[in-house]
Amino acid sequence: MERYYGIAAIVGICALVLFMGMMKQKMEGVFTFVLRSVAGTIGICTVNSLLASQGIALAAGINPVNVLTIGTLGICGFALVYGILLYQLL
Repeated sequence: MERYYGIAAIVGICALVLFMGMMKQKMEGVFTFVLRSVAGTIGICTVNSLLASQGIALAAGINPVNVLTIGTLGICGFALVYGILLYQLL
């Protein structure tokens, strides 16, 4: 009977280690998403103020759609937001 408890303990510890590894990967993804979103929001504020100081009437809003786009795609999402604005300007 003690043998089964030992095997169950080893299997439980292995499952716990695998679970911790999976959670670490998911947390890295969440951290990356949040970091991209914050950096993108700061980038939007910066570019909007630079464009306003140059007298260009083009500004991206800070809304959930833009933040999610930039958080998911990163720099490409940032370029996408301003690309769409430029296309609307034409």
